[in-house]
Amino acid sequence: MTYTTQQLIDILDNELKATWKGERVLLSSGDRLENPVIAKALNWQKVSKVFAYQEFREQIHEYQREYNVSGIIWRVCCYRGNVLRYPELHNQLISVPGDKEILIKAKESVLNFWWEMTQGMKFWLSAHRRRPISLDSIEEFAQETEWAEIDAARTELYLGLCWGNPQEYQYQWAKPDSGCHRIIGAVNEPSSIKV
Repeated sequence: MTYTTQQLIDILDNELKATWKGERVLLSSGDRLENPVIAKALNWQKVSKVFAYQEFREQIHEYQREYNVSGIIWRVCCYRGNVLRYPELHNQLISVPGDKEILIKAKESVLNFWWEMTQGMKFWLSAHRRRPISLDSIEEFAQETEWAEIDAARTELYLGLCWGNPQEYQYQWAKPDSGCHRIIGAVNEPSSIKV
């Protein structure tokens, strides 16, 4: 029997808890840093926990590849009594063939929810400094990107228009090959929440 995505998430969660309780230690962690100055400054008990978990997670990723176990989970976005269920790559798993296509197929429903919920709102592009953005610019971004994600606060809605590698799109170093335009929809000014 092959493990499911949720079972792999549960296994990783249990392993992380065991690691931080000190039940998992990687004895060779001292050999992993080549900089002796940094090596002397670190608490190797804590560092060994990090390496132990990383190695375990890499084994889970290899299992995903071997058995083609998806890294996709289904999130729920609730805003003003409306609910949208959409796919997202779990932050501790990798994407396997077919996962990106699942994200791409959900783009239209995410955008439809966004447009319906943000009627009458103002929009800001969340970058280094927030700046207002027009409806036309959002539509242009939406046409150029591959998938969309959404999240909500009490009075704001956050849209991510993403492209590239689902495992790298959130990192600045991945641009321009992978990335995400983050847009805030709010009635007045956006809050200080960082998206």
